[in-house]
Amino acid sequence: MPPFAPTNHLGTHEVANQPPPFAGRNLYASDVAFKEAARREGGEWLDEPLASLGALAGSEHVLRLGLQANRYPPELAIFDPQGHRIDEVRFHPAWHELMGLAMQHRIHDIAWMHKGPGGHVAHAALLALFSQAEAGVMCPINMTYASAPALRKEPDLAGPWLKRLIGGQYDPDIKPIADKSGISIGMAMTEKQGGSDVRANTTRAFPLGDSERAFRLIGHKWFCSAPMSDAFLTLAHSDAGLSCFLVPRVTPDGKRNAIHLMRLKDKLGNRSNASAEIEYQDAFALLIGEEGRGINVIIEMVHHTRLGTIASTLGIMRMALAQAVHHAQHRAAFGKLLIDQPLMRAVIADLALEYEAAAALVMRVARAFDAEDDQGRSFARLAVAAAKYWLTKRCPNFVYECMECLGGNGYVEESPLPRLFREAPVNAIWEGSGNVIALDILRTLAREPDALDIYADEIAAAKGANVLLDKAATSLLASLRAGKVEEQDARFIAERLALILQASLLARYAPTEIADTFCATRLGDKGGRSFGVLPASADVEGILARQVDEEIGQARR
Repeated sequence: MPPFAPTNHLGTHEVANQPPPFAGRNLYASDVAFKEAARREGGEWLDEPLASLGALAGSEHVLRLGLQANRYPPELAIFDPQGHRIDEVRFHPAWHELMGLAMQHRIHDIAWMHKGPGGHVAHAALLALFSQAEAGVMCPINMTYASAPALRKEPDLAGPWLKRLIGGQYDPDIKPIADKSGISIGMAMTEKQGGSDVRANTTRAFPLGDSERAFRLIGHKWFCSAPMSDAFLTLAHSDAGLSCFLVPRVTPDGKRNAIHLMRLKDKLGNRSNASAEIEYQDAFALLIGEEGRGINVIIEMVHHTRLGTIASTLGIMRMALAQAVHHAQHRAAFGKLLIDQPLMRAVIADLALEYEAAAALVMRVARAFDAEDDQGRSFARLAVAAAKYWLTKRCPNFVYECMECLGGNGYVEESPLPRLFREAPVNAIWEGSGNVIALDILRTLAREPDALDIYADEIAAAKGANVLLDKAATSLLASLRAGKVEEQDARFIAERLALILQASLLARYAPTEIADTFCATRLGDKGGRSFGVLPASADVEGILARQVDEEIGQARR
């Protein structure tokens, strides 16, 4: 609950010209661009689950839970009071409540439960909404969602796990899965000596003999995401090569598995969520997929987690922008509300352009995950990589610029902006940092030419809508189809793929003032190197109209 009747008449002054509390809004209903994109790409059936979560995530209670979960980060408990080894992570009650709410709203499994198109759009949209209130919880939720395609490669072996993943509820206790009402799945791939180069891993897998699928693992992992999960997908070398394994917290005979948590990472952001260094000391593991083909198996999980990284980025951007708009609508300076000051209007309008394009891109990429044909899947791999590369790189400066809109109020920890700023870089680093993603894009273009064909068809749908877009698309496609692509060009290609796809989506679906200004500033020479540089032709009023509070906008008009 907000403070009861706070006093604004103080001994030395009266508290005035401060924005009212932000909480108490529906984060879905109040977001025009996001709502349009989600309904367009996923279907109108999404209104009900998104409106429900939007009201919850925008409530004072849930926003406070997000604050508490980050103020009181997880702690490692290696031993119990009697000296027994337990290797557990302990969380503030706010974390557990947030995890429960996330699973109640099916963020982890709606893509697998929904019959018909739009399931992955639903997952991404729900994840983006929840990230506005608290992004750390979305790490285990997103990995649990993303583990399903990998587990389905061994339906007989992974059946009990899938049964409790899909339709499951949050159950944080460590116990055999037969006794659990729901599960979460983590991932542990990278090691000290290799990082993203997982082929340099040294963890070894040895067959147990009583089953062709049962192994014991010896080795370490430098980053284990969500170490409180019920099981982890991991990579280890067997005699046949690098293979994928499912490592449960509890062995089939009901004992704690030999997964030792060495320490928790002291991270810049994402502090509500735990990341750990772990060791496998003869840990029990089950082989998933073909032995020696582990990267091919786990890459399906990585591919799906990338969708979560761009959805979470979208949520971070939206909350930062919403805070900036809220402040500017209620704070006056030099005789005007900030939202009426020309420079502030230009900054927020430019930020709004960036967000509109991000929302359109994320929801379109999410729809691509519904594809059941090889061509569609190729496009999904290309599009999610391009989106991840570009959006996650834009996010930190985007959040900073929103913070600056609040001035000093945005720089103190009572504001959500510092937490959003610390959170902003994480999605660029997880699941492939910039260079890794850019090189993945080149590999997809070389190995799956259908991906570029689908991409070309996608942007061709906007042909003729904007001269700058047509010119940029023609130039990029000609270059890529000529085959003269060098590795050093990978970042440029990733950036252009994302920007041109964003522009084509806005040209088709957004108001003209948004699409044309985006093309002029992102594809033409009318933008600047920082937000707030717009051409004189920009319809700032029209751009801002989709962001400002309706009642305040009417009063201003």
